[in-house]
Amino acid sequence: MPQAAKTSVADLRYSFLTSGSSGNATLIESDNQLLLIDCGHSGKKMEELCQSVGRSLADIDAILISHEHSDHIKGLGVLARKYQIPIYANEKTWRAMPKSVGEIATDLKFTFDTNTVQTFGSIDVESFGVSHDAADPMFYAFHQGHHKIVTMTDTGYVSERMKGVIRNADVYLFESNHDIQMLRAGRYPWSTKQRILGDEGHLSNEDAGMAMSQVLGDKTKRIYLGHLSQDNNMKDIARMAVEQTLTQQGISVGPQVQIFDTDPNKATPLTGLNKLI
Repeated sequence: MPQAAKTSVADLRYSFLTSGSSGNATLIESDNQLLLIDCGHSGKKMEELCQSVGRSLADIDAILISHEHSDHIKGLGVLARKYQIPIYANEKTWRAMPKSVGEIATDLKFTFDTNTVQTFGSIDVESFGVSHDAADPMFYAFHQGHHKIVTMTDTGYVSERMKGVIRNADVYLFESNHDIQMLRAGRYPWSTKQRILGDEGHLSNEDAGMAMSQVLGDKTKRIYLGHLSQDNNMKDIARMAVEQTLTQQGISVGPQVQIFDTDPNKATPLTGLNKLI
């Protein structure tokens, strides 16, 4: 169990350990649970990232998987076997993962269906389907009391149903994958560009900003831009594009909501939502 200091008011804490085309992982913590969402780097790198925010993989209570792409499950098999951590994924994702993760003991494999809710200690986790070229991709909204954290980093568009699930979270990890002009002018083959730009690809900076403008609410304090392409985006470009789109939609960035970067090699600080109030 995590060695977090107890507080008089239940708190929900988060760190976006790594986010980008090379690897993705998030920590969500309460006073009685420590959850890892995705495991997109090697076991050694994942341990380093956890330790950088004062946590250990040995303390993880469960790993929740979004989908089977390697930048989300690269270290999964090794860590599950080493630390005997329960893993949760939907059935189609389980069927798609064996070649990538190797043998995992049956007693560590659990099913988390798309568009359902499961409870881990004091955290209610709501899964929701997204539009991405994987077997059955899904992401998560984490609820504790009146608090809510949403992670969503691989989708070609944001449907009305998705907007309903993710609306008015305190904190978002939101995909802002590419700058459209950089992608079109870049070195990728046209078939890859079409995949990224398609409905089962990734959100552009502008599309991310527009989707955010339709789901942010009076509780929302922070947006973290995630899964930035190393070839077709830059942190400054993503922030400026999202901020411009939000401003055009009447949302004041700074006084109303803050925008933060994520990084493929450096974790964001472990932050409690109570401190954001």
